[in-house]
Amino acid sequence: MNKILLVIQREFMSRVQKKSFLLATILVPLIFPAIIIGMIYLKEESEKNKEQEVIHLLNESSIISFEDSERYKYEKVEGPLDSAKARFTKSEDFALIYVPEVSLDDQQGITFYAKHTPGVTLVRDFEREIENQIRELKLTDAGLTKEQLDQLQTDISIASFNLSETGDESKSSAKSTFWISYVMGFLIYIFLFAYGAQVMQGVIEEKSSKIVEVIVSTVKPFQMMVGKVVGVASVGIVQFVIWIVLMGVVWMLAMSFLGIDPAAAQASNLTPEQTQAQSNEILEIIQDVNWTQIVLLFLFYFLGGYLLYGALFAAVGSAVDTPADAQQFMMPIMMPIIISLMGLFMFVFEEPDGPVSFWLSIIPFTSPIVMMGRIGFGVPAWEIALSMVLLVGGFIFTLWLAGRIYRIGILMHGTKVNYKVLAKWLMQKN
Repeated sequence: MNKILLVIQREFMSRVQKKSFLLATILVPLIFPAIIIGMIYLKEESEKNKEQEVIHLLNESSIISFEDSERYKYEKVEGPLDSAKARFTKSEDFALIYVPEVSLDDQQGITFYAKHTPGVTLVRDFEREIENQIRELKLTDAGLTKEQLDQLQTDISIASFNLSETGDESKSSAKSTFWISYVMGFLIYIFLFAYGAQVMQGVIEEKSSKIVEVIVSTVKPFQMMVGKVVGVASVGIVQFVIWIVLMGVVWMLAMSFLGIDPAAAQASNLTPEQTQAQSNEILEIIQDVNWTQIVLLFLFYFLGGYLLYGALFAAVGSAVDTPADAQQFMMPIMMPIIISLMGLFMFVFEEPDGPVSFWLSIIPFTSPIVMMGRIGFGVPAWEIALSMVLLVGGFIFTLWLAGRIYRIGILMHGTKVNYKVLAKWLMQKN
């Protein structure tokens, strides 16, 4: 045990004292908020400085009309379509819209011409404008007045509650649950990729520099592997905590500097009563979230998932001589991680209690990400317990499996390794 602790200490100190670690720890929390805030600033400046676009309008319809806005100015043109297109191509204007004579039952033939491919939402905005006009005309044609049309507009807000077996009610929100689940699952996803690769890279570097041959004279290969995996994990946890704190501080300072208040912006179109009700609802949802359970489970799946995959990454690093040689073994390791993230979007967020979501949150190779995605939606205690037990068994198994490969591969040089060779190493007793 003392030797494993020495390896952990060596891995931790050797990485923390590097200039690259210090630079990454300080710069990453500055760069990402700076990029996001910079994009927001550029977007606002772009909207402020955007000039009114001129659109040629050849409108042969008596039921559809377009009005000037801050963004677009419509210049009506007459004559055949070919002439309108010729005048447009010679101009510096933005676009040409052709509207033939249409009816309430047939709106075919409306065409948008531009000199460059328009944005995805641009044409859709014009489609919605025409759709709204046709809808209002159809309702008016049915004998409805403007007041009646306004009365038809109804906003429904359904209160969502979780009801326990004892009859206790608690406020729930699919939107807040989605973000809690997504952030937790995505953090684990990034950690597995980033720091698992660091374990593999570190093993390859030590193997190629022959340092490992000196270390294994006093430390058993299995102890060395466990120490390296846990050491890199401790570095990652320290770095993650620093990132979260610094990003939060930088984000709040940047928002304050730019004068952006997300809460105020969201509530700008609401009455004081609606704003107060919305604030109370958000506070109620936050208070009802079991943050202690979420944080503790996050730490467990965070470490359990890393230990499971970190051992496999270490085994791959010990079996090869260069990172290029490791590529053939990386895909089987990365596929469950990718499937986990895809499962969040395709199954968990749509049907958190469905059979696919259940099995993905139970299988050790996918449970670290998927179970954290389900936690926010409420998971029975027995499912969480089963998932945790299987994950513990999973990383114990992968540590044993990786140790069988590591003890031989770490001292092998110039050997062409494939899956057949790995299987031979697994079965080899000495």
